[in-house]
Amino acid sequence: MEKEFLEIIRKNQGIIHKVCNIYCDDQEDKNDLFQEIVAQLWRSFPSFRKESKFSTWMYRVALNTAITTFKKTKRRPDQNRLTFENFQIKDESYSAEIEEDLKRMHRAVAQLTGVEKSIVLLYLENKKYEEIAEITGITQNYVRVKMNRIKKKLRKFMDTED
Repeated sequence: MEKEFLEIIRKNQGIIHKVCNIYCDDQEDKNDLFQEIVAQLWRSFPSFRKESKFSTWMYRVALNTAITTFKKTKRRPDQNRLTFENFQIKDESYSAEIEEDLKRMHRAVAQLTGVEKSIVLLYLENKKYEEIAEITGITQNYVRVKMNRIKKKLRKFMDTED
């Protein structure tokens, strides 16, 4: 079972890294969260019933672990999570204007709640509403409602920066 688990984690570790990047701003915190997610996946692995795709189950465990950790650290006033540096994309084809727009968008995403960040992450991963609902444990209809509210929130955050 351990060998199977390690192989699956190796193949799907990108999911964990994406979740860590959206919830943590420095490398040490990312490493800690990565370890916590893997530990939680290991504890939960025997109960994985293969009724859904492994990646769906993995997202759900990873996001729940990250949200729980995010809530705990948010209570500590000395912790300031999710800065623009997490999202920097280095590509010479981007213009300064696009880079500034990305910075504004990332600052807006940083203002969202833990669950909202999860929905945005999955949406940006091109997950369908049905899969987002399955991963987050909320209804598909509520995902649609939540996504519309998130879009409005992001527009508002970005408009206030102008």
